[in-house]
Amino acid sequence: MASRRLPADTWNGPRYKIVVVGDGGVGKSALTIQYFQRMFAEYHDPTIEDSYMQNKEIDGQWCILDVLDTAGQDEFSVMREQYMRRGQGFIIVFSVTDPQSFKQVRRFHTQILRAKDCESYPMILAGNKIDLVHQRIITEEQGQELAKELMVCFIYQGLYVFCNRTVWVFRLASYL
Repeated sequence: MASRRLPADTWNGPRYKIVVVGDGGVGKSALTIQYFQRMFAEYHDPTIEDSYMQNKEIDGQWCILDVLDTAGQDEFSVMREQYMRRGQGFIIVFSVTDPQSFKQVRRFHTQILRAKDCESYPMILAGNKIDLVHQRIITEEQGQELAKELMVCFIYQGLYVFCNRTVWVFRLASYL
């Protein structure tokens, strides 16, 4: 028997709003496109805001994943608090090839907690671009230490690492 997909506006099951944040150029859009379209985008225009939805089975229950891919550039920071208030879970992405993006993780973490007015919230720290072996600056251990300090989960991945490409969304959605 074939399964039937319901339009998102008639769905009465769980819907998880996940927001992907991080500095510009860390691979937020590439990760999101890889997850939803199962393809690597060689080139992508800088994002202002893109939204992706998909029905998925997580922990034996069907749900709608509503993932918001956000702008990393500072000129769009005014929009940040608005989508941080709407999000139910967050993925903070940094590039292991860019120490500045790693330093900015704390700023994103603080902004999320401030927008949510709480001391902790479901988040994953994702170290991206590990497949760029000769350009790696931030180690897995540094990422793990920061994640432990911020009390969030940690994933160290690259787009070409097939086994990890969907783990980040499933792991976060299972916490919500």
